[in-house]
Amino acid sequence: MQQNKKFTTSSGLPVEEFYSPQNTSSQDYFKTLGNPGEYPYTRGIHPDMYRGKLWTMRQYSGFGTAKETNQRFKFLREHGQTGLSIAFDLPTQIGYDSDHKMSFGEIGRTGVAISSLEDMETLFDGIPQEKVSVSMTINASAAILLAFYLALAEKRGISYDQLSGTIQNDILKEYVSRKTYIFPPRPSMRLIADVFQFCSQKVPRWNPISVSGYHMREAGATAIQELAFTFSNAICYVENAMEAGLNLDEFAGRLSFFFIAGSDFLEEAAKFRAARRMWAKIMKDRFKAQKEESLKLRFHTQTSGSSLTAQQIDNNVVRVTLQAMSAVLGGTQSLHTNSKDEALALPTEEAVQLALRTQQIIAYESKVTNTTDPLAGSYYIEHLTNELEKRAWEYIDLIDKMGGGLKAIEAGFYQAEIAKSAYDYQKKVESGEEIVVGLNQFRTQERQELPIHKVDPKVAQAQIERLKRLRKSRDNQKAEGSLKDLKESAVGTENMMYPIYECVKNNCTIGEICGTLRGVWGEYQEKN
Repeated sequence: MQQNKKFTTSSGLPVEEFYSPQNTSSQDYFKTLGNPGEYPYTRGIHPDMYRGKLWTMRQYSGFGTAKETNQRFKFLREHGQTGLSIAFDLPTQIGYDSDHKMSFGEIGRTGVAISSLEDMETLFDGIPQEKVSVSMTINASAAILLAFYLALAEKRGISYDQLSGTIQNDILKEYVSRKTYIFPPRPSMRLIADVFQFCSQKVPRWNPISVSGYHMREAGATAIQELAFTFSNAICYVENAMEAGLNLDEFAGRLSFFFIAGSDFLEEAAKFRAARRMWAKIMKDRFKAQKEESLKLRFHTQTSGSSLTAQQIDNNVVRVTLQAMSAVLGGTQSLHTNSKDEALALPTEEAVQLALRTQQIIAYESKVTNTTDPLAGSYYIEHLTNELEKRAWEYIDLIDKMGGGLKAIEAGFYQAEIAKSAYDYQKKVESGEEIVVGLNQFRTQERQELPIHKVDPKVAQAQIERLKRLRKSRDNQKAEGSLKDLKESAVGTENMMYPIYECVKNNCTIGEICGTLRGVWGEYQEKN
């Protein structure tokens, strides 16, 4: 081994040969570490953590039509999944009906096609909404999908206070990384504040947002940037809600977050510790939150999709296991484990069952859940926690000077920083400095044809025909009237959840609702 070689974490933090009280970033730190369940919650938000309740095992699923995805949901629940997580297709994400010309070739591909309340009813056929926590990864059209879900509950006679789950509803990161936006930032932020207010008043167990660092990380951000950009966006959302007249402590306890679990095992575990501490400080010091629940960071974790390789796909099982373990040791409240074949296609039933079994083996066989904070007291972990937090605060201070997250995004700051990090990483992979097993080192000749999950092309036509039948069978006078009311509300200042909900109950489609709002608010056009 080269004596002068310098070691760093994936975020570029220098790593010493060993750590002791003499070379950690704070020698007095251990005296103030505190206990799990105590401010600033570095060691966990609950005193007993997984000794009292395991994390929610929530596999992200969705493809084809609502009927096909419903079957996958039932399959996962039969095999021990404890929460549902819905992936929507691209047309649904950007507010087009399945029969729109923009939807051609994309129906049911990246997720399930949901155009109407009727589709939502099929999606949850035989699944008791009051007994299962549901997460919906949807942003630009989040208010509409939430309205579909609530209208279905009302139709079934289920009160809103029995429903639990999360709507992602995080539009800022869409302008940075995923790009599934519809409207410009200002009306989009209005919709988000409206969802906050509606849920705080009507759906008390629902998380009205899941502020996501995951997608920025998949685009190439480092762990430090993930923390900084996620929390700067969260600050924007809190300020936006308070400017709309909401009381902080009435909604802050239902805010949730979504982080990645990458391959740098110890840095990722430390990142989650730093995240809890940072959010507690933001809510207490910056926003003066009074309730203890407002200070606690609750987050979902997904293992890293971009780390999976199409080469030697069985290696992905090992990657996912290590990533999932880092999330558990970091204290996540909810977890999705990627399937080994996701670098090739949507996962097969066999692969998704193995991904779920990975969580179950960690939960029931590894015994890491027996104690609340297995990693506490490690000099290296605590040093990494401090350093990640320190570097993330430096970014947040810079973003604050730019006027906050929204202005930094509009100026292209996030995008430029992430692009640079992605480029630096790719150069390391191509030079061999960063080893990816089976990709740039330890390569083998693939010997077998692998089973691939394929979406039946017939599902698109079936979905389109259902939409046509719906438009013929509904009361079109009521539908048109509710869309007219929606347009008037969009011009005004009232909470948009109410007119959207009326449209949904009158069987308006997602394309009709978004089309009406496009007519008032316009579409966001990315600057070159």
